[in-house]
Amino acid sequence: MLKQKNKILFIVLSLTLLSMFLLNVSLGSISIPTRAIINSIVGNEIKTSWEIILWNFRLPKALTAILVGMGLSISGLMMQTLFRNPLAGPYVLGLSSGSSLGVALVIMGSSLLPSFLISSYGIVLASSIGSFLVLLAVLLVSQKLRDTMAILIVGLMFGSFTSAIVSVLSYFSTAQELQKFMFWSMGSLSNLSWTAIGILLVCVILGLMISFFTIKPLDAMLLGENYAKSLGLNFNRTRFLIIFATSILAGSITAFAGPIAFVGLAVPHLAKLLFQTSNHLILFWGTVLIGGILLLLCDSIAQLPGSDYTLPINAITSLVGAPVVIWLLVRKRKIMI
Repeated sequence: MLKQKNKILFIVLSLTLLSMFLLNVSLGSISIPTRAIINSIVGNEIKTSWEIILWNFRLPKALTAILVGMGLSISGLMMQTLFRNPLAGPYVLGLSSGSSLGVALVIMGSSLLPSFLISSYGIVLASSIGSFLVLLAVLLVSQKLRDTMAILIVGLMFGSFTSAIVSVLSYFSTAQELQKFMFWSMGSLSNLSWTAIGILLVCVILGLMISFFTIKPLDAMLLGENYAKSLGLNFNRTRFLIIFATSILAGSITAFAGPIAFVGLAVPHLAKLLFQTSNHLILFWGTVLIGGILLLLCDSIAQLPGSDYTLPINAITSLVGAPVVIWLLVRKRKIMI
């Protein structure tokens, strides 16, 4: 049973998520009243210009922020528990580097590719393939290695290898190609169609469902690999599921939104500090809610309300989140794994 304090925290976080969603949708170069947003969502008529802005731009971006925040946060929680490393994040297995290599090949090798591959869907496809190939390599290696930390090192080596290839491609690229690749690497929550959001939603739900089934094994892993095995845990199977779920979440998110920094690393720590528990059932839902809230907050700041400018989401996630986590850690003086 949930403690009364945790019930209150979940209610507060749920209401905060809803409030941040409405705030995020209302802000921008043109401010839209909350009442008009609610009326439009429930099917009532509002100003045509507001309706176009809401359904073509604001709502898709807000929903993308929630999906990205939730998916990356859960990925970070699983990676930190699996590797027993507070600095592990969703991209620690090299998935982001694989996606970057796929996108770099499309953008910087555009003169050698068919025109349809240079479109936004071509970039998504290339990112997905790059991430999948790294995932396949990591899974194959994980079947051969018993040491979990060795898998972490292999993931980092894959990341370094693909980053080196990207550097070589960058050296021979034009300024326009470099600029396009740099914009992709900054991450973006906008410009996704409803079809793309539907695909991302399916991927995130699938990844979260697999993650949910690893909750009890994750609790056992906190006491060490040998203890988990003594409880009858099939460690290799559980490790495979965790890596597979993380790959679905981080890979699909990177494909559609680019590499979003900081969220997957920081949110699990925020959840642990807020709930003061190592119970992964509580941390799972807490991390999901905080992840959605944090990315909605960062996106709201990135929009520069009242201005026509929009800052890169990666810059805001680090500028806003890093000082908060540092302050919380200094205040608590310890970190929970």
